[in-house]
Amino acid sequence: MNPYVTFIMLTSLGLGTTITFASSHWLLAWMGLEINTLAIIPLMAQHHHPRAVEATTKYFLTQATAAALMLFTTTSNAWITGQWEIQQLSHPMITTITILALGLKVGLAPMHFWLPEVLQGLDLTTGLILSTWQKLAPMALIYQLSPGVEQPLMIMLGVMSALVGGWGGLNQTQLRKILAYSSIAHMGWMMIVMKYLPNLMIMNLMIYIIMTSSAFMALKMTTATKINTLATGWTKAPILTTLTMATMLSLGGLPPLTGFMPKWMILQELTKQDLPLIATLMAMTALLSLFFYLRLCYAMTLTISPNTNNAKTPWRLKSKQMTMPLSTTMILTAMMLPVAPAVMAMTT
Repeated sequence: MNPYVTFIMLTSLGLGTTITFASSHWLLAWMGLEINTLAIIPLMAQHHHPRAVEATTKYFLTQATAAALMLFTTTSNAWITGQWEIQQLSHPMITTITILALGLKVGLAPMHFWLPEVLQGLDLTTGLILSTWQKLAPMALIYQLSPGVEQPLMIMLGVMSALVGGWGGLNQTQLRKILAYSSIAHMGWMMIVMKYLPNLMIMNLMIYIIMTSSAFMALKMTTATKINTLATGWTKAPILTTLTMATMLSLGGLPPLTGFMPKWMILQELTKQDLPLIATLMAMTALLSLFFYLRLCYAMTLTISPNTNNAKTPWRLKSKQMTMPLSTTMILTAMMLPVAPAVMAMTT
């Protein structure tokens, strides 16, 4: 793609998210979401591969449906109450449908079916944008709506997303689908705590973005898209493979890595809110996610590929990829747990 066109699309992505962040009017928020969607579509279809075009079409139809549903509910709210402000959704049915529309945008269960299929058809760079940046604007709107949402709805969305994210990734061999189910599970953890401690959700979202960015950039550096290609990584780049293993374990929430921090705090908050059964269920779903991350780590570090590695010798070819973002996010992914008390003080 032409660099100028890429620059315009990336600028539009930032503009759309900024408009949604800054808006208090539903039409402006909707406009920001639409700019976001229209800006990422050319980036998704830029390789003109049939799978990429199919994924782009699925993504466009899903996002258009969610945006139309959101516009319908907010217009209905304005018709009933005369209010266009984001925090003025007064009717319970309208609030519920709006949350479900925003859940469709970010891929919450049971509206998650599009996400693994779309992510599988994209390259890793666009998949990274879809898994991180595209979550920001809808989550900002959910954050503003959360005080008026019924508690059982948030708990149902959170538990279902964590269960689907854990179960769905168990039998996958494609790394992008595994990361898609990981995204669904992490969104579930954010939704479950949104009603009780919204600042903790923001902290969880930031840590999720750091960890997912690290995972996508590491896979892009090793050009791995399937589990069996991870087995050749150890002979080509042992240090990167070791750090990638730490990133995967951090995504699974294993102490003493960074990913343990949000899960620990969320379980603590759920027990404070007298929800021990929900906290136990969420902890069990974390074990499901950890299982398929351990599969990835086993394939990366404890197996040797049965096939001959016919790739060009990588130490003779200078990599053109930037390593500074990858190294920064990997350090944060592995070593942020000691600052957990400071983060906890900020969130409460």
